[in-house]
Amino acid sequence: MEPLFPASTPSWNASAASSGNRNWSLVGPVSSMGAPGILVPVLYLLVCTVGLGGNTLVIYVVLRHAKMKTVTNVYILNLAVADVLFMLGLPFLATQNAISYWPFGSFLCRLVMTLDGINQFTSIFCLTVMSVDRYLAVVHPTRSARWRTAPVARTVSAAVWVASAVVVLPVVVFSGVPRGMSTCHMQWPEPAAAWRAAFIIYTAALGFFGPLLVICLCYLLIVVKVKAAGVRVGSSRRRRSERKVTRMVVVVVLVFVGCWLPFFIVNIVNLAFTLPEEPVSAGLYFFVVVLSYANSCANPLLYGFLSDNFRQSFRKVLCLRRGYGMEDADVVEPQPDKSGRPQATLPTRSCEANGLMQTSRL
Repeated sequence: MEPLFPASTPSWNASAASSGNRNWSLVGPVSSMGAPGILVPVLYLLVCTVGLGGNTLVIYVVLRHAKMKTVTNVYILNLAVADVLFMLGLPFLATQNAISYWPFGSFLCRLVMTLDGINQFTSIFCLTVMSVDRYLAVVHPTRSARWRTAPVARTVSAAVWVASAVVVLPVVVFSGVPRGMSTCHMQWPEPAAAWRAAFIIYTAALGFFGPLLVICLCYLLIVVKVKAAGVRVGSSRRRRSERKVTRMVVVVVLVFVGCWLPFFIVNIVNLAFTLPEEPVSAGLYFFVVVLSYANSCANPLLYGFLSDNFRQSFRKVLCLRRGYGMEDADVVEPQPDKSGRPQATLPTRSCEANGLMQTSRL
């Protein structure tokens, strides 16, 4: 999705904005001089700093305190890892925008663009799996208990990474720095316009709209189930914990959609109506690009605001200690017994328990 452009020509080739993903989308020429040549790299580095710090903190907290015991945390961990991998490549993209050419060679071009694609697909696939997990937890809590375990979640997460690697293969094959050029972009065979259009539809369907349809279906079924069930059986603490985890996942999904939908709308509209080669068009495209990047640093902030255990663990790691009572902590995720029935566990008031970042499995 990152705009990659040569140094010499002052116009923006809007028709080239349709390659389908961030590092692959805008390969037309644009001058790096002026405000965009300064502002865009600064924004990229800001996103990189916040995203790398926040997601590294999430990874540390999950591995150090939760120890991979909860289903939700496994998927959160994989989201954070995908974002960190992408953040490691963002300084290269900032440099590209600052100096208007790619000085790092074809191998790093292919690597950075591949990491960008894997970040996109892994993120949406993980959110889809988390939404299916919420559906199973709320609609089929007893029957799904034996399958909703951390080992199963780790297996599913591995499958998500494999699927993302397979889906992003076109980027690995077609990205690079063409001989005689200084730009990093997708090199489509002829007819190039048809390949670009097909790639946009491919990435939009598999990397956004298809998974989004599954996510919406999951939460629609959850709403139907909750309304039909009325007053649910179980402790009020348990129900409150269920609501908190589901709310957190819903908000993370909504923020992802809000950050990515404008990007896909711009690219799809550009398929039917070529955007004019004007500064306003270039500014619009840069905005949707930066907005999609910003999603990679938004999740840690959401966890801190929406999860008591995340917030407590962040405070503990950052030495911002503050006392919390039992009424403020999320209920620890119950582990199924041999019969497959989830056994509820109440939080403790010990300092170590306050550091645990565990969410309800429901």
